[in-house]
Amino acid sequence: MSGPQFGLRRRLSAMSVHAYTAVGVVLALLMVHMSYASEVEIVLWLFLAAMFIDGSDGFLARYFRVKEVTPGFDGALLDNIVDYITYAFAPMVLLWSTGYLPEGWLGGVVASVPLLASCFQFCRSDAKTDDHFFVGFPSYWNIAAFYLIVLGASVATTTTALLVLTVLVFVPIKYVYPSQTETAWWLTMPLTVIWFGLYALILVQYPSPSLWLIALSGGYVVYYTALSLRLTLKRRRQDRREAISANAA
Repeated sequence: MSGPQFGLRRRLSAMSVHAYTAVGVVLALLMVHMSYASEVEIVLWLFLAAMFIDGSDGFLARYFRVKEVTPGFDGALLDNIVDYITYAFAPMVLLWSTGYLPEGWLGGVVASVPLLASCFQFCRSDAKTDDHFFVGFPSYWNIAAFYLIVLGASVATTTTALLVLTVLVFVPIKYVYPSQTETAWWLTMPLTVIWFGLYALILVQYPSPSLWLIALSGGYVVYYTALSLRLTLKRRRQDRREAISANAA
């Protein structure tokens, strides 16, 4: 195989990865459409599909070395665009259109608050750290919407949860990046895969899912949060020790 042919194959492979990521935009369009059609279960399945793509396209991008092969195409920007509309915008549309938020203009205000916070989150230059963490609540609004819906949360509970999570966007806790974390990767990734499976099982049983399945899947959320807090505190202690050592020197 000649050099130019091999180069073309690599470029096509790299662009195929970008196209795979861009499929999330189509899923987002379907999410919005199905939300207004009150097809809640379909939207929740679409959330899962979008998360699967988001969790796997990074592996593919690294395997096919897309940054080197297509340096003129900003895959990170594409990823952020897709993530914003699938992780933030579409979940707010779902919650507002299906009656989980207050009626009238107040529901629009409540839905807008997480979206505005996510605009800040996605535009932060340090939103993703070099050591593979998210700074502040990483706009997992689709996951929040999933639990609020399968638990049949009230309007008051949904509103409170969204406002609390919005505040956490601005709290400098470092949240684990599951697919790229260097700490406890071999535990975190299998648990993440199991969580995906539990999500699917819950949807198979929707609209009357087993509470123990929901609780079991919630255990992963507790693990993820606890790990993120522990690593954040550990890093802060290290920074303090380094600062003390530097001052002593």
